[in-house]
Amino acid sequence: MSEEHEAFRAMVRDYVEREINPRIPQWEEAEMMPLHEIFSDMARLGMLGLEYETEFGGQGADHMFTVILAEEFGRCDHGSLPMALGVQVDMATPSLAQFGTAEQKERYLAPALRGEMVASIAVSEPDHGSDVAGIRTKAVRDGDEWVINGSKMWITNSVQADWLCLLVRTSDEGGYQGMSQIIVPTSSPGFSVSKKLDKLGMRASDTALLSFDDCRVPVGNTIGEIGKGFQQQMAQFVVERLWAAYTAVGAGERALERTAEYLRERKVFGEPLLAKQYIQFSLAELSADLDLLREYCRSIAGRHDAGEDTTRQATIAKLKAGRLLRQIADVCLQYHGGIGYVEETWTARFLRDNRIISIGGGADEVMLQVLARMDGFTA
Repeated sequence: MSEEHEAFRAMVRDYVEREINPRIPQWEEAEMMPLHEIFSDMARLGMLGLEYETEFGGQGADHMFTVILAEEFGRCDHGSLPMALGVQVDMATPSLAQFGTAEQKERYLAPALRGEMVASIAVSEPDHGSDVAGIRTKAVRDGDEWVINGSKMWITNSVQADWLCLLVRTSDEGGYQGMSQIIVPTSSPGFSVSKKLDKLGMRASDTALLSFDDCRVPVGNTIGEIGKGFQQQMAQFVVERLWAAYTAVGAGERALERTAEYLRERKVFGEPLLAKQYIQFSLAELSADLDLLREYCRSIAGRHDAGEDTTRQATIAKLKAGRLLRQIADVCLQYHGGIGYVEETWTARFLRDNRIISIGGGADEVMLQVLARMDGFTA
């Protein structure tokens, strides 16, 4: 960590504590956040597009700045904004930044990095989430336009999104073949938000079922090469999984801090709960596991900056982060006792919000399947 990295961390932490956390109760009650306002404010502070080209509004920074941004937003009082931010900077835009044309970047990437446009990534479908090869939403070419029909589900930021990075079938080839990534402005005729989903957690993050009914967009909105969408999306999934692991570090760190603070004040049988050796040891072990995850993530950041393929490391980090955060959430709630089970305490929301990490962006079972295949543990 350089002095510049540490200065950036201090700035982001101060911003989260002063500008974000006080507004979270309002957003949770409304089950929505004003993303255009939030992202525009963050863009003015140089938080969006950290690693992207300066020509299109990025900062041209190294990957460690992204690690810091994710860790510090992981310390938010809810998980909804870290999720929405991750979609904007590390899930919907990487393919466009890497494979898009200069015209596409000027029209869609640059406004997203200025916070003027909200972006969303649309891959999962009602019957196909982890099984990306099974998606059915299809785009048929009609002259210079794609005509899109189908539906997408579990799509974060989609109610407020100005454009989608949409993965669709563009040929009759099955399996992993014949898919493309297409930029779909949400103002396009034939596109609609069918239903905003009522979720267990991440309640301030708008998530929806989307419909495409003869939705027409220019063929020129295709990102990269037609037919290479699956391969491009797999690369985009790598940074998505890293974002989840990085935010888990910050979230777990803050949860353990808050729990220790409470246990110092809570007196049981004449002494602080934190005086109990069992509690000390269990929190210490969780802290040790979190430190292993933190250092592993920083190792990945170095590999990423060196241009190495970090698919395996991102898969491991995502798997371990989800499981560790579930454990931390459960222990923190348990040690708060009855007060931890009521909505007025942060522990209940923390448990609900972070349960999704082991499901979204590739379930634990998918991560294990990927690792088994990569490590030669398949028949």
